[in-house]
Amino acid sequence: MARPVCPKCHYPLNACLCSSIERMQVSTELIVLQDPSEVGHAKNSVRLMELVIPETQVYVGETPQDFQALRHYLDTCGKPVFLVYPSDSSSDVAETSFTEQAVLLLLDGTWRKAYKLLQLNPWLQDYPALHLDLTSASNYKIRKASRADSLSTLEAAAMMLKAIEPELQITPLTNALDAMVQQRIRSMPLAVRKRYE
Repeated sequence: MARPVCPKCHYPLNACLCSSIERMQVSTELIVLQDPSEVGHAKNSVRLMELVIPETQVYVGETPQDFQALRHYLDTCGKPVFLVYPSDSSSDVAETSFTEQAVLLLLDGTWRKAYKLLQLNPWLQDYPALHLDLTSASNYKIRKASRADSLSTLEAAAMMLKAIEPELQITPLTNALDAMVQQRIRSMPLAVRKRYE
């Protein structure tokens, strides 16, 4: 029998995050390409992004066919589109000039899954790629990462938005993530919790 969930945030009632959600408006358009394995993941930060920024668009899939509707939208939206993915050819977002409202494409999954999404969808490489010059570690400590520069999708979006829209207050995003992390840690057995505190 499934656990009862909050009708607003869709987290289990005993893990409801509604009191920590503060909606915000952004000029930059956020579009997430989400690996199917992330959809039901309890620690999925994209669900939080959608609560804080309801205009966030999420497309679930793996192959080009899964993203046909998205590709049509990107071809007709009339905005500059950027892929958020660090590579040898990506540019530092802090050194990129944005003269008009842009679209950010974020890949949601583990590093391995994000790389697979990129390989299965070569059309993504038609867009200029952006990366963050990271100076601090992720606060998303409840999920293991294989790389030191790993960020949750929410953190990457928040930092990208701050770079593109410097006047924007991104605390609604970071506060929501912190609330989820703390809630998850509190729900752990004491012996496990000590590893995270």
